Amino acid sequence: MMTSNRAVSTAHPRGFWRWALLGLVLLAVAGQAEAVGKRKKARLLEQTQIAYATAVRWGEFESAWEFVEPETRAERPLTDLDLERFRQVEISGYRDVSSAVEPDGGIVRNIELRVVNRHTMAERVERYRERWQWDDEAERWWLTVGLPDLWDGQ
Repeated sequence: MMTSNRAVSTAHPRGFWRWALLGLVLLAVAGQAEAVGKRKKARLLEQTQIAYATAVRWGEFESAWEFVEPETRAERPLTDLDLERFRQVEISGYRDVSSAVEPDGGIVRNIELRVVNRHTMAERVERYRERWQWDDEAERWWLTVGLPDLWDGQ
């Protein structure tokens, strides 16, 4: 008598394995899409922060203002006096001291600004904390804290 070593399983119909394989493929595709989305957001954050830092570094505060989230711009509008004060200084240095990701996905950067008074040519160092938040609808990063206060609220 001849016996077969091959076990026949009747626990799962043949279609089960097809559905299981399809489920695994869908999970892999979803995971890949999420990874691509995270890379895209990271790339956009880097590009946004470079463009913002460039605007600040070159004294283009009206351009830098466009990076501030609309809600903050509405709450604390940029006035002619603010712009005139920014014209009295030159940013001679902009350095990212540290960065961190917050639990809600926001990004915080501690910035060191080297500020030169155009009238006295005196240079001082100011610390500034940026907070960046992703906007799903606009698909962009917004600065949520406004422009740096170079005059300590005065």
